[in-house]
Amino acid sequence: MTQHDAARELRACFRGPVHEPGTADYDAGRATFGGALDSRPALVAEALTSFDVQNAVLIARRYGLPLAVQSTGHGTRVACDGGLLLKTGRMAEVLVDPERRVARVGAGATAGQVIAAAAPFGLAPVAGSHASVGVAGFTLGGGVGPLSRRFGLAADSLLRAEVVLADGRLVHVSAERHPDLFWALRGAGANFGAVTSLEIRLHPAGRVFAGSALFPIAHAEHALARFRDLAPALPHELGLTLAVVRDAADRGVRGPALAVRACYAGEPDDAVRALLPLWRAAGTPLVDDLRPLPYAEAGAAIGSTAPRAFELFDDLPDALIAAAVDSVRRPVGADALEVRLWGGAISSPGPGAGPVGHRDVPFSIAVEGGPDVMASLRPYSTGGSFLNFLGDQSRTADAYMAADWARLRALKREWDPENVFGRTHNVAPAPAAPLAGLGTVGSLARRAPAVAR
Repeated sequence: MTQHDAARELRACFRGPVHEPGTADYDAGRATFGGALDSRPALVAEALTSFDVQNAVLIARRYGLPLAVQSTGHGTRVACDGGLLLKTGRMAEVLVDPERRVARVGAGATAGQVIAAAAPFGLAPVAGSHASVGVAGFTLGGGVGPLSRRFGLAADSLLRAEVVLADGRLVHVSAERHPDLFWALRGAGANFGAVTSLEIRLHPAGRVFAGSALFPIAHAEHALARFRDLAPALPHELGLTLAVVRDAADRGVRGPALAVRACYAGEPDDAVRALLPLWRAAGTPLVDDLRPLPYAEAGAAIGSTAPRAFELFDDLPDALIAAAVDSVRRPVGADALEVRLWGGAISSPGPGAGPVGHRDVPFSIAVEGGPDVMASLRPYSTGGSFLNFLGDQSRTADAYMAADWARLRALKREWDPENVFGRTHNVAPAPAAPLAGLGTVGSLARRAPAVAR
């Protein structure tokens, strides 16, 4: 059996388009966000329905093709060379129930689409800083954003999911149905199946006080130290990062500067009071565009730093702060370094929260630049990480507490023992002895017929 046989069988039962190498649609389909990964799958299949996803999973297994699932490509870390790349970007429906404050979201929907659909009702999802990020990958990986200190992580707002499992079954998962799988989905990424839709909680945040301000780099060390000292007392309504940048010419500031990026989910006067001590420490702003605005405009107004490297920190000692500021001053260093304040609702999710680890850690640092910059800061870090920002595949376990990692591996053995959904930040199945006389899930999947349209 060849990949052409697989393509022929898939096209016979697949509603979406199927692309083979040598076509423009194939090259467009295999692309990742920013071109970070040059994957060369044998087939690219663009699903339109959950039935398409089921058929793709079953046919990939029957023909022995590696399988990878991709929506927008922002979180794609592992190539699917020679395999079946299943794209869910066309499954982008968004339905908002304003009375229940929930949204039903297709696997391919982006944050911007959900924000736009919720905005007329004065509601908003927990989302990151970029509207183009896929909601499914963001949520399954934990999902932190400007509203997280007030409303928790995106994973904490997941209410239900529709998932295609490794054996091709379509299951509905919630706190009441398959609760162990529901627990795993809220932070373990795409390890347990192909999610075809989500139901997520929306929050009352139609308008916020948000934006960013730039200050002279000369005051950056003092401002970061003040930020560190103020952190435990800052209101949970305030999402806050401080960044040192090599240049901000796009905003009229040449040379290094300090950026204060904030989003306050509350009254503007309260926001100003909360930020005032930082303004006093940072000096007279060179640019200040913080203002009341619709939440739909907040991401672009706040800005962000691309996390080429990422670590968590229990504290920001003076020596670390000095090294961070120096990283954008020296000739070879970082283009930007961003310190994020965590805590608030992130650190108190309530009972039954998913496996996202290290919730009590107050700070993170993201570096846009070469590896040497983070190497100089890593001795101060906790050694933990956060799945959405983790680039190193060998460190997946660092995103979890030890007991949760062991539980995830045991659940992986139960739900995906052959590691079909392993081309991601992989949770490898815990080893187990096979049961005599019984076939594996894989053998059942290889014999299973395609799902009818």
